[in-house]
Amino acid sequence: MSVMNQGRRANKLVGNKNSILYMDLKDIVRNHALQFLPAKSLFRFTGVCRDWKLDITTPFFAHKQSNSFRDISGFFFQSGTAPPSFISLDPKAYGVPDPSLSFLPEPVEIRSSSNGLLCCQAHDGCKAYYICNPVTRKWKKLPKPNADHGSNPAIVLIFEPSLLNFVAEYKLICVFPSVDFDNGYEFEIYSSRDETWRVSGEIYFGHQHLVPRTGVHVNDIVYWVLDYQILVFDLTMERAQQLSGNFYGTGGVGALGLMDGKLCLTTPSPTGLTVKVLANAYTNTMGMHSNARAWETKHQISLSPPPFRASDYNPRMTSNILFAGGKVVLYRSGGNLHTYDLKTKETQCLGDELDQNARIVSHVNSLVEI
Repeated sequence: MSVMNQGRRANKLVGNKNSILYMDLKDIVRNHALQFLPAKSLFRFTGVCRDWKLDITTPFFAHKQSNSFRDISGFFFQSGTAPPSFISLDPKAYGVPDPSLSFLPEPVEIRSSSNGLLCCQAHDGCKAYYICNPVTRKWKKLPKPNADHGSNPAIVLIFEPSLLNFVAEYKLICVFPSVDFDNGYEFEIYSSRDETWRVSGEIYFGHQHLVPRTGVHVNDIVYWVLDYQILVFDLTMERAQQLSGNFYGTGGVGALGLMDGKLCLTTPSPTGLTVKVLANAYTNTMGMHSNARAWETKHQISLSPPPFRASDYNPRMTSNILFAGGKVVLYRSGGNLHTYDLKTKETQCLGDELDQNARIVSHVNSLVEI
């Protein structure tokens, strides 16, 4: 009996040698760490050895990496009809091979981004929409929408990586002025699964002006900035409503974003930045004396020297907060662009701001397949 037990223990030991404790370090890194790295770093690591190159260049690895890496890596900047440029938050780790997007069949304007994908629109002709990954330089031209989205469409790209989908499934939603109803806004939705555009039956009525480049997607709900409030569209119910939100702080206008799975509102403050998260979206329907608040302060950030002045406050000016999402806040101060990292609490100067009216779109350095 003792001999049989020894055999069982021996077999068990042999089996354990296949666990991570008995793997070589290079195999541990290849199988359990590489997928969490940005695309530019991964391209460098294809030169480490033949096995790493074969792994990194497979569609299965691209699928794993697009699900594992979600960090904001940098920003595309574009002025007027000029080709875009890219500013990396870490040039050694993040980058794209062709920031001008010259691999697309015609010149475009970047409209939106989501988890590694860009939504672009052609300058001329029928102003076709394109979806592309600037890392892999792969792209797809979309069919023509049913409605006229206008010259500066308030369009939002929605892509949430899924372990179940090896090819990206995404949506576009655009809010546009109704041609049939005064002071009305309608919504058109594109689904990559169906490859079709569809105008929703929902119409939002309001007198406030909608700010095009402010759309944010959070948990199947899309938010846009109005003059003094927020337009909300529920993608599941296809219902629109208004939400209160104070975008004006000392030193200028704030911005919407996504942080930790919640909608956030980042505004300038006398000492730096204030980040609030949406705590209750239904305060508009509560009683007059309810103590419920729509927004709760999550971060009160002090910056030295304070980047904003009270004299900068102007409700009609371009926002001083250019982006707020993930762990990064991008803001302008003193003619320069700066980022603040909410995790490391470090501030970084990205350089001079050449054009205050430039379109700015965030980028995640992903290998996602279209």
